[in-house]
Amino acid sequence: MPEMILKYEFTFEAAHQLPQVPPDHKCRRLHGHSFRVLVRVKGLVDETMGWVCDFADIRSAVSSLIETHLDHRFLNEVPGLENPTSENLAKWLWQRIKLVLPQLYEIEIGETCRTSCIFRG
Repeated sequence: MPEMILKYEFTFEAAHQLPQVPPDHKCRRLHGHSFRVLVRVKGLVDETMGWVCDFADIRSAVSSLIETHLDHRFLNEVPGLENPTSENLAKWLWQRIKLVLPQLYEIEIGETCRTSCIFRG
């Protein structure tokens, strides 16, 4: 039986600055984004339930994490996100979501409508 991939999209607003870029780089200055987080899980369809997992399980694994630690925050002050690039944010989310959502396959972080980062742990 082929595997399927489910996607759930979350959004949050946050500010950050990138301390490792040169002083004249625009991302060194404090700025904000409307972040988009796409969480994908992968697995076989359960024959009885007819799904890979309940979308509510994805929501519950991610929404409180975002609301508590990321939404309307200065990301540089979040432990583990002192250099809050999209790549580091994706890894940070992966480490926490994977603990409660073992089917986690991929996390995509979008900072703008044209840019994103995909992480597969």
